[in-house]
Formats: sequence, C-alpha cells, structure tokens
Amino acid sequence: MATLARLQARSSTVGNQYYFRNSVVDPFRKKENDAAVKIQSWFRGCQVRAYIRHLNRIVTIIQKWWRSFLGRKQYQLTVQIQRRWRGYRVRKYLFNYYYLKEYLKVVSETNDAIRKALEEFAEMKEREEKKANLEREEKKRDYEARKMHYLLSTKQIPGIYNSPFRKEPDPWELQLQKAKPLTHRRPKVKQKDSTSLTDWLACTSTRSFPRSEILPPINRKQCQGPFRDITEVLEQRYRPLEPTLRVAEPIDELKLAREELRREEWLQNVNDNMFLPFSSYHKNEKYIPSMHLSSKYGPVSCKEQFRSENPKKWICDKDFQTVLPSFELFSKYGKLYSKAGQIV
Repeated sequence: MATLARLQARSSTVGNQYYFRNSVVDPFRKKENDAAVKIQSWFRGCQVRAYIRHLNRIVTIIQKWWRSFLGRKQYQLTVQIQRRWRGYRVRKYLFNYYYLKEYLKVVSETNDAIRKALEEFAEMKEREEKKANLEREEKKRDYEARKMHYLLSTKQIPGIYNSPFRKEPDPWELQLQKAKPLTHRRPKVKQKDSTSLTDWLACTSTRSFPRSEILPPINRKQCQGPFRDITEVLEQRYRPLEPTLRVAEPIDELKLAREELRREEWLQNVNDNMFLPFSSYHKNEKYIPSMHLSSKYGPVSCKEQFRSENPKKWICDKDFQTVLPSFELFSKYGKLYSKAGQIV
C-alpha cells in the first residue's frame, strides 16, 4: 500500500517526464526514419538499375542474333537471285553460239578491211619512197652535171662524152647540155658599223641608242615586301648542275689512267721483246741476214740514183723488148673526134 501511495503521489511527475522524453525523442526518430527511407530508396534504385542493365544486355543479344538471322536469310536470297541472273546472262550472251559466230564474222570482215587499207597504205608509201629516191637521184645527177659542165663539147673542141666510135652521143653529153654551170656563192662581207660623228648625230648609227638584251616586263607589278629580283631567282633555279668530284669522275679512274699510260709506253716501244742482258737463251739462234745483204748483186749504195744503169750487172747482153703493141686509139686522140653533137 505504501508503494502504491508513493506512485500515486509521483504520477504527475512521471507524466511530465514521459511527455518531455517523448517530445525530445520525436525529432531523432524522424531523422532516423528519413535516413532509413533514403537508404532503402538508394538500395532499391541500385537493384532496379542493375535489373534494367541485365534486361538491356539480354535484349541486345536477342536483337543481335535475330538481326544476324535476318541478314543471313536476306544475303542467301540475294546470292540466289545473283546466281540465277548471272547464269541466265552467261548462257544467253557470253556463250551464245550464234552470237559468237556473228561476232567472229564481223571481226574477220573488219580485219580484212584493215589489212587491205594497210596494204594500200604500204604501196602508197613505197611509191612515194621510190618517187623521192628518183627525185634525189635526179637532183644528184643534175648536181654532178652542173659540176662537170666544163666537160661539155664546144664548136672547136669536142668533149670526152662525144666519142666518134659511138652511134649516138653519151647520155651525159645531153645532160651537160641541159644543166647550168655551178656557181660558187661568194661569202657575204659583214658591213662594219659606222661610228662617225655625223651618223651618230643623225641617229643613223646602231650605236646611237642604248641596247638592252632583255626588255623588262610591261604589266608586271613589283611584289611588296623584302623579295629578291625574279631574274636572280630564275637564274639560281635553272643554273646548270655542278656535280661533285665523286660523281663527275668514274670509280675506276685510276685503273683507266694506268691502262692509258701503259698503252702510251707500248706505242713508243720499237721492239716488244723484253731485253734480257744476262740470259743465254738467244745465243743458239741462227742469224738470218736480210735480203738486201744476202743478194748476189750486193748492196746498192744510197748515193746512186734509182734509174742508173750498170751494164756489168746485167743478166744478159740484150735489152728489154716490148711484147704488146701500142694502142691506136691513143695515137688518133684529137684527130678523128666529131664536132659538137655530131658523129662523123
């Protein structure tokens, strides 16, 4: 009973403490609830996103396999259509017997026409070449006739081509009559430029005005800025190549120089045999005298004339006799020739 009385006496105090404690705990409880809700939402979001990624991966795989299946099916269909079209085209156009026969016929006709045209062209070229050769030979004969025009017959002296032993004159005689004598061109004398004071004042001399080898451009503007002159740039760009000594000279220059020196020394040698003063291989060789010294008539002195006669050295006492008679034509030269263009 005493305990109950004490509790009843403290009931108001307990109520106040209970309310105070509950009012203090409520904010912490709300904070913990909010934290728990946030953690749960984050975790569930992670679960949902992972599941969505898994579904996306699975859907991608399924789509890939399905599209590959459709692509293979479409490719097989396309290949089947191409195969049938190509087979039809080859059978109809490429390996068509009648088409090939007609094509070969046209090719043979074209070939015959081209060969005929080429033969005509070759004949025309051959005719032109023959005509050119004839014209060249005619010009050559005309030039020779002009050079030998001095051999033409005159009224007093007949020419060498107008022989009395011919029934008709030589063709060259007629050619000489048609040709004109060849005249040599005189070299042109270069007139000297007059440098007199009167010509200079009258502006008739070439030295009255200054000369310029290269005229400057008319409508060319000078580039602005520190640029070099265009003539200097072009001269430097197109200057001749200056090869180095290694490129200009061949690799075997020393060998070639030695061979050239050896060749020059060989040209100066009188005897190619090597001089061996201490060898005895040539002692057993027999001396062969020259024909000039081994003759029974003896050597001829250089002081004597070539056509001198010595009767003591003749083989026989008789003099030389002529075997063939003289030519009668040479004895009648200048006596029985005809006049110019006429045969006696």
